Amino acid sequence: MPDSPLAHTVASLQSRARSELAELVAFKSVADPAQFPRSECEAAAGWVAGALRADGFTDVQLLDTPDGTQSVYGFLPGPAGAPTVLLYAHYDVQPPLDESAWISPPFELTERDGRWYGRGAADCKGGLIMHLTALRALKEHGGVPVNVKVIVEGSEEQGTGGLERYAEAHPELLAADAVVIGDTGNFRVGLPTVTATLRGMSLVRVQVDTLAGNLHSGQFGGAAPDALAALIRILDSLRSEDGSTTIDGLAADAAWEGLQYPEEEFRKDAKVLDGVGLTGNGTVADRIWARPAVTVLGIDCPPVIGATPSVQAGARALVNLRVPPGTDTAKATELLTAHLENAAPWGARVSVEQVGQGQPFRADTSSPAYASMASAMREAYDGTEMQTAGMGGSIPLCNTLAALYPEAEILLIGLSEPEAQIHAVNESVSPQELERLSLAEALFLQRYAEQAAAARG
Repeated sequence: MPDSPLAHTVASLQSRARSELAELVAFKSVADPAQFPRSECEAAAGWVAGALRADGFTDVQLLDTPDGTQSVYGFLPGPAGAPTVLLYAHYDVQPPLDESAWISPPFELTERDGRWYGRGAADCKGGLIMHLTALRALKEHGGVPVNVKVIVEGSEEQGTGGLERYAEAHPELLAADAVVIGDTGNFRVGLPTVTATLRGMSLVRVQVDTLAGNLHSGQFGGAAPDALAALIRILDSLRSEDGSTTIDGLAADAAWEGLQYPEEEFRKDAKVLDGVGLTGNGTVADRIWARPAVTVLGIDCPPVIGATPSVQAGARALVNLRVPPGTDTAKATELLTAHLENAAPWGARVSVEQVGQGQPFRADTSSPAYASMASAMREAYDGTEMQTAGMGGSIPLCNTLAALYPEAEILLIGLSEPEAQIHAVNESVSPQELERLSLAEALFLQRYAEQAAAARG
């Protein structure tokens, strides 16, 4: 860390940051009432609103969004004539998956091997703590030099679009000169990175039906059409022999220009088992940042324990498609749906239901705000230059903001570097990254305000 008064203040705030992150991680705020009570998300939203009020935010609101979840908004006024910066994070999290696979409880922040473990620690409750720490440090050094709006989403992980629809219906609420999305991450710990592109996302449920009811596999197997076998064939058709995504009509040959991801580093980050090959072709960066990728997230079928010798009458799967920049998600979903329907063997009945979607995003890295962020990151990381990378994940709100506020400069940073293992068991955050990125954001706000003042003359 640099030796400066602002850096020392950020360092002094880390104990508070850890304590508050522990409080926030304790909420089981999975925005799916089928898995966790809605009250957990409501309690997390209430905690966020209380934190904003305690830090001097005015006009703090709990926004009831069309998907039935709550987002939290707050406004912190700055000096007269200063630009407005919108800071984004989300308090909802992915489900913990197999809780028995966690070394420590998923909803209890636990320090181990120099990292803080817990669901949402990096994605994205830590992002909110990063924003708050940066603003608190600035208050001790002359005040926050810009007007600040904070929006903390309640259903980002579910992709149900509540905040996007709310923003479209209230376009004045989130209007800003610059937007900092605190939901991505550095390419590697210690390497400051902004994210230039995001893949979009389509989430569909595929239902396959072949019989009026399950049948005895001894009496009917061999002639009766098995819905589970049909589903397996349909899903297998989504990938070629080398594992590349192959959806009829959807281009999958784009190349990534920029920072590359060495294969050995990727294998280590992804924890690929020895002897197991990677899927797809082209560079790793091509595959994860520039091309579509399909993943089967789950299948409804009998579990192994308790299964009976039956031919299945119906089967269902949840399929996720990541959509690269330059491709419209709605069109990609049409192609995916047609592919799934056309791949059905034996005349099996197939129905496809879309349950979530988001458009891909490409940032304008030539904007003045990027120069301010590059300078801020260079100082926060002791002279290391900022890198620009892609991210395979999706943040649906980005395109909504870009459409509503075409003049706004949108930057993506965050705590989800590879070691964080977001969406997996044993998610964690690096305290050092939290400290450095909090400082970088504080420096950015200072420099962005200075840049705006100079532009006004």
